[in-house]
Amino acid sequence: MTTTKSEGKYFTSFDGAKIYYEVQGQGQPVILLHGFRNTMQNWKTKLLYQDLIKNNFKVVVLDLRGNGQSEKPKTVAGYEKDAEARDVMGLATALGFKSYQIAGYSRGAIVTAKLLTLDKRISAAVLGGMGEAFTNPNWPRRLAFVNALSGKETNPEFEEFKKSAREQGLDLQTLLFQQQAQPSTSPAELAKVQIPVLVISGQEDNDNGSAEELAKLFKTATVKRVPGVHNNAWQNAQFAEAVLTFLQQNK
Repeated sequence: MTTTKSEGKYFTSFDGAKIYYEVQGQGQPVILLHGFRNTMQNWKTKLLYQDLIKNNFKVVVLDLRGNGQSEKPKTVAGYEKDAEARDVMGLATALGFKSYQIAGYSRGAIVTAKLLTLDKRISAAVLGGMGEAFTNPNWPRRLAFVNALSGKETNPEFEEFKKSAREQGLDLQTLLFQQQAQPSTSPAELAKVQIPVLVISGQEDNDNGSAEELAKLFKTATVKRVPGVHNNAWQNAQFAEAVLTFLQQNK
């Protein structure tokens, strides 16, 4: 079920949560997933978004639950059991996609990796700004965010993060739920993936582990480095060109 608002629409997901999304362009469907503290609007300002539309892709962007104009469940249970991945699958079904491609950046790549184990309709995937670290269910970086957002620990780095999040108008409790329920996909699961995968990161981005090590976990992955660090690599022309070329080659 979908309802319209402004230029986009709301999709009613499996648990009744309203998920906001927009569709632009005609052609091969590709879904873009944003990162932590971001919304789909972050994709709309990137070169890749316009390049895909210009090159005959039907581009779907959505606010993952807890973000932007989508519903924000008030308990951690609203994010558990791969809720975000299930939202994406339900939206693809509602849009009538028999197959689709997908690209996620940062936390969006973590959700994308989980989707690779759940949805056989995905024909090619891009994991951007991500290394192998998320495959550890007890990933220290994730647990550090959990501890900081729950008030169990304080250090200058995370105090600055929380201040910035508040200034951005974000709810720290919702961010905590997202980190607590963040999916972890094991190396054994990734090894079973049969479709083409592109792992792409900035040359100076090892914030979440090594892109090369992540690519090694797949039988079908290629890895590419482009200029930049984690927060800006996805903004440059080299990133857009690499992802566009990969998706075109694997339609």
